Amino acid sequence: MKTLPKWLITLTFLLLGEITLDAQEQKKKTSSLPAGVKLLKDIEYARHDGISLKLDLYLPSEIKGEVPVIVFIHGGGWKNGSKASGKRGAWMVPHGFAIASISYRLTDVGQWPDQINDCYAAVRWVRRHASEYGLSGKRIGCWGTSAGAHLAALVGTRSYPEKEKVSSRVQATADWFGPSELLSMPPNNVGNGRTEQDVANSNGAKLLGATVKDVPRLAKDASALDNVSQEDSPFLIMHGTADPGVPISQSEKLHAALRKAGVDSTFVALEGAKHGGPEFITPESKKIFLEFFTKNLKSSK
Repeated sequence: MKTLPKWLITLTFLLLGEITLDAQEQKKKTSSLPAGVKLLKDIEYARHDGISLKLDLYLPSEIKGEVPVIVFIHGGGWKNGSKASGKRGAWMVPHGFAIASISYRLTDVGQWPDQINDCYAAVRWVRRHASEYGLSGKRIGCWGTSAGAHLAALVGTRSYPEKEKVSSRVQATADWFGPSELLSMPPNNVGNGRTEQDVANSNGAKLLGATVKDVPRLAKDASALDNVSQEDSPFLIMHGTADPGVPISQSEKLHAALRKAGVDSTFVALEGAKHGGPEFITPESKKIFLEFFTKNLKSSK
């Protein structure tokens, strides 16, 4: 019997070791999900200019009936972030929801309205493919954090400006510490130590392709506060009182405008919370969040 060379034996053991470690790592990632949750990763929901836009779908392990869906939009100043952060919503799945965590074109490859158009496309994808995954195409919510909340609030207020065969409207919107009015956001304005150059390099300027003062109409188009109407979905707005990045007044103004328009809006100011943090995932905060989506996506109307 021919003996294998030592280098081949060593290489084989190394490769087997890498495969084992990779399998263990994959198992670790999967097991970190709540019990009864399965994850379908990297599903392409749209393609624009050669850019593949993907989502991760967190589903109940056993589908019973048509499951309502919450589309999650990550934050990161419209220039960073990942759909992987949608895992934070996986705790909702055992309560009878699915989470579709989406990617979208960041400012290095797209400018407004590319970002919101991607969000609309994701909602349409859910509606078109709902039956394939045991989902409800009629009960879709939207939820975002920071820049993702800015986009989620626009999904909940701003109608797609053209005709669409499949609706991109949602039935409930959760906004966690998102900017609602770009014209009044501090980084977009000179003052308090900010120079013209600082403003020109701000995330808002990167999103719009110009400073807000140079394109005020575009800034309003990209602001939920300027798109509020009585047709909007119910809102849950949660914001920390000590947020150093997005002033809580951004959420206060949006809440007031929604209520004035006759929209069902709930505003929760989390005392001492900053731009995110543990205050948003306390049992009390989770209860408010769960009750909001249960009322608006699961209750019969």
